[in-house]
Amino acid sequence: MPGKRVCVGAITGAYGVRGEVRLRSFCADPLAISSYGPLWCDRARRNFSVTITRPIKGGFLARLAGVDSRNQATDLCGTLLFADRSMLPELKDDEFYHSDLIGLEAVYRDGARLGAVQAVLDFGAGDILEVRMENSKDTVLLPFTAATVPTVDIAAGKIVIDPPDGLVPVSVKTEPR
Repeated sequence: MPGKRVCVGAITGAYGVRGEVRLRSFCADPLAISSYGPLWCDRARRNFSVTITRPIKGGFLARLAGVDSRNQATDLCGTLLFADRSMLPELKDDEFYHSDLIGLEAVYRDGARLGAVQAVLDFGAGDILEVRMENSKDTVLLPFTAATVPTVDIAAGKIVIDPPDGLVPVSVKTEPR
């Protein structure tokens, strides 16, 4: 079942000495991140109102309410920011928040279980679902397209997949290098 909050961005670094942060937006409209506030921090029970100050390569510079020094901004580096779901726009029928997909059961058209969605990845050419295979540490990567994932049923907690030929699991090494 969808959570109460959705990850909308991340603090990627500090900028200057007055507490500005480098902000990466995960929103379809990247500038909209500041309108979904206050944004909640993943590390503590804390929230921030966000003011975008200017665009930079890979994101924005922003001011967070209550963050007034470089040290405070540096301490927040790597922090994920979440918006209350009620503040986000309504989605079309064929749109989903990544957080809604993670944890869904992945089944073939015949009902056989492949595993569960572990992550939604985006390397620039479209979303990819990482599915951890049933009773294994191996994962498979599936393009998140209508052809490969014809059905997404959030209420039932599953996706139906029709994988391309040659689907091969990716082994996950657990031993140290």
